[in-house]
Amino acid sequence: MLTATNLGKAYHGEAVLEEVSFTLGREETLAVVGPSGCGKTTLLYLLCGLSSPDAGTASLAGRPINGPTPDISIILQDYGLLPWKSVIENVALGLKVQGVAKTERLERAREQLAEVGIVGRDEDFPATLSGGEQQRVAIARAFVSRPRLMLLDEPFSSLDALTRERLQDALLAVWQQRKVPYVLVTHSLEEAVVLGKRIMVMSGRPARPVALFDNPRFGEAAIRESKGCFELLKELRHTVEEVW
Repeated sequence: MLTATNLGKAYHGEAVLEEVSFTLGREETLAVVGPSGCGKTTLLYLLCGLSSPDAGTASLAGRPINGPTPDISIILQDYGLLPWKSVIENVALGLKVQGVAKTERLERAREQLAEVGIVGRDEDFPATLSGGEQQRVAIARAFVSRPRLMLLDEPFSSLDALTRERLQDALLAVWQQRKVPYVLVTHSLEEAVVLGKRIMVMSGRPARPVALFDNPRFGEAAIRESKGCFELLKELRHTVEEVW
């Protein structure tokens, strides 16, 4: 599905990413963890075509990623909602760009909002929503266009712990229905274990993969309390202590 091969990127002569390679199959999820400022966001920009690699290639379903495409949606840490547009207009915006008729795009937007638990707020504006509600709207907007790949850039890092867990569960609930593969960037090892079927550990700058973990308990409702979760967290912490 998604293939990254020896990706590299430098800014002003300083290497940010080097030799980043991985694959992501259909219905798979990958959590990427690394120290702050190591280049995780840069990796997402390369994967969605917002930036071009200096080395290597990225492809989706065998086609090179050379620029933004409706097949790839990205959810940003700051939500990325347009403050002058209503909730329903924000969610339906991508469908409008794609030329979907108004009646259909509004219907699809309402259905997607309901999936993430936002009902009756269609005409409200982002400023009237809590941070958690705004992020639910951002998740709805990303899924409503039915992308083939999702990219998430630390989407819950600014939220309180309880809201963060609820949104993690909301994301998983939508994923269970749609099975859209995603790459999640996070600095939280706990979040990586909850949301990543596989977990890739990156080194400090220049960032490169140093370890890849399978997460057999991914998707379980009680994963946070499971013995397997604690064991995997222990392995992850041991790894990052050695390389960060």
